[in-house]
Amino acid sequence: MTDYKNPEFEKEFEEKTVDITRVAKVVKGGRRFGFRVTVVVGDKAGKVGVGTGKARTVPDAIRKAAEKARKDMRKMNLHGTTIPHEIIGKVAGAKVLLKPASQGTGVIAGGGVRAVMQAIGIQDILTKSMGSANVLNVVRATMDALDNLQSFKEQAILRGKNPEELLPYWERKNSG
Repeated sequence: MTDYKNPEFEKEFEEKTVDITRVAKVVKGGRRFGFRVTVVVGDKAGKVGVGTGKARTVPDAIRKAAEKARKDMRKMNLHGTTIPHEIIGKVAGAKVLLKPASQGTGVIAGGGVRAVMQAIGIQDILTKSMGSANVLNVVRATMDALDNLQSFKEQAILRGKNPEELLPYWERKNSG
């Protein structure tokens, strides 16, 4: 069992607060205001998690969200500093397109998508967010896309090809 309260455990992850939203609960005496926070946590080496937390104060909501994000951490299929293939992730009305990019391109992404890419350690990628601009759904759509990434070997088996044939064009030129 991993000790989430251990200070050394905290240091190895990058924690990014993506969204802070004020929410209201209607009760008999009026409205009770609280906050919903979305946090992305990653180790910059292929593992990333997303968590949301609600509380009456922002610091409590951030703490709850960070704990959930650490528990939600998953290993993703990466290829060097980018992803193995193009993919679209969908959640509710949000769609996110992720495209691999050659080395030196950088992270071409905005808002929640950029936070996830930086936390996971991707340095070269092209992204496009379509549909809903709801930050929580965009982050979840990004995670959906990353969850559905397959390695070159898995793709090669599905297509009945050699894994080298599926390498991006910029890597094929250099090798042959």
